Amino acid sequence: MAARKPRNKVNKLKIIPLGGLGEIGKNMTVFEYENEILIVDCGLAFPDDDMLGIDIVIPDITYLRRNVQKIKGIVLTHGHEDHIGALPYVLQEINVPIYGTKLTLGLVENKLREHRLLRTTKRNCVTQGQTVKIGNNFNVEFIRTNHSIADAVALAITTPAGVVVHSGDFKIDYTPIRGEMIDLPRFAALGQKGVLALLADSTNVEKPGYTPTERLVAQRFDDIFSSKLDQRIMVATFASNVDRVQQIIDSAHKFNRKVAVIGRSMVNVVKTASELGYLDIPKNILIDINAVNRYKDGQVAIIMTGSQGEPMAALSRMARSEHRQVEIKQGDVIILSSTPIPGNEKTVAEVVNDLFKKGAEVIRDDTHVSGHAAEEELKLFHSLVKPKFFMPAHGEYRHLHKHAELAMELGMRRKDIAIASIGEVYELTHNTCRLVGTVPSGNVLVDGLGVGDVGNIVLRDRRHLSQDGLLVIVITLQKNSGVVVAGPDIVSRGFVYVRESENLMDEAKKVVRKSLDRCESKQIKEWSQIKSIVRDDLREFVWQKTKRSPMILPIIMEV
Repeated sequence: MAARKPRNKVNKLKIIPLGGLGEIGKNMTVFEYENEILIVDCGLAFPDDDMLGIDIVIPDITYLRRNVQKIKGIVLTHGHEDHIGALPYVLQEINVPIYGTKLTLGLVENKLREHRLLRTTKRNCVTQGQTVKIGNNFNVEFIRTNHSIADAVALAITTPAGVVVHSGDFKIDYTPIRGEMIDLPRFAALGQKGVLALLADSTNVEKPGYTPTERLVAQRFDDIFSSKLDQRIMVATFASNVDRVQQIIDSAHKFNRKVAVIGRSMVNVVKTASELGYLDIPKNILIDINAVNRYKDGQVAIIMTGSQGEPMAALSRMARSEHRQVEIKQGDVIILSSTPIPGNEKTVAEVVNDLFKKGAEVIRDDTHVSGHAAEEELKLFHSLVKPKFFMPAHGEYRHLHKHAELAMELGMRRKDIAIASIGEVYELTHNTCRLVGTVPSGNVLVDGLGVGDVGNIVLRDRRHLSQDGLLVIVITLQKNSGVVVAGPDIVSRGFVYVRESENLMDEAKKVVRKSLDRCESKQIKEWSQIKSIVRDDLREFVWQKTKRSPMILPIIMEV
């Protein structure tokens, strides 16, 4: 009997996005081949307006915790918060090596030092153009790109199933402020060899044409500085936009101004970037913020955080007259060098209004260019890479959908494009790309030192309290008989002002007394039942009287 021939092994690569799809920020993608996992990026997102009290949002890593023995490393594309911000929280649970370029790791190390993880985290510094073998199944090539921060890279991840190109955040800037332009010939060479799949930045896919070069902003700063020679100039931008900080320093130096830096994150980034050689700071140009008042207005420029209207950032506190060192005054020139992140428009508008009320001049026109590729740049990128399969990444659903349409315009078939959602598992072989399941995913909320201890129920209670307030009912019962010996006392917080609503409070007390009498007559002594009856009766009364639904919290004490 002839021996059965062994079947050819089908190489299967899984791609699992855990963040960055259907949202802005929180970028994290998992690549899994057999018993090995490679993670690309580990970012945070800023909380939505309804996430009351939440500081930041990070990805749900339940799947990674369950498969921690498979993880070979975390690869970082660049040093923005939406790509590195969750690292300190994730590394506390899965301590694996991280790979990144020099500036990216420099910014990461600030975070690790703050969370006391520097000694325990293995860091591997790579250079643009370098290829690193990670585990047995992943060869990762770091390809030079342009973005609004130096040392940004795209990734070519070679696996037994094929090559996957991950663009990271990028644009095509032919005249970058620092370094060389994006390595387009390398992407063309990869496309010639054959690319299994492309994951590409979708943030600016709705914008026609090309994203302007950073050099336009440098010229705009020079124009402002030359026309405002006697006024104090303040510039608010992203702390991590190192090239923008360099442009501000260059313009200040050109027009003989000293520069002060405000904001903890901005100070940290300037210190790190200058130490690593990514900022050229002229000698003696930097001054302490406390020394600003020793100079005339036309002799200083201030670089600060707060371009997104963040409540605790320097610019927002100045606008509210809450900053200890700097007070906005008539004639100050405030440059907002960023575009509001979707969802932040309202808070930015509030800050701008407050600045105008103080007599400041606010400049926003042509003071920022995006770090993300627009429509024509994306078409060029797709045409060079020529992937067999495509997964739009980094953007809200409308961005992903528009990017899929762009790929189809260039000749891709709809069935070869995966508009994925976070938590979905896509399995790729040489000839197929299909959805095969899901893993746990979503948001983990960070509130102070608590990571994940605030969930939907707590947020629902916070929203309830913020909208309708709280009524606390304090009742004292005799231990054995259950007879009311004191109360009920009612405390109102955020519902009504008690001194102006005494009649309502008196009627509410009568309602509670009737509820307690009913419990006593029915021999109900279980606290949980008493609380439930009091809560229901009082809720009905308050709704009838006020059409409001405060949270009602009965408290029973026993003597």
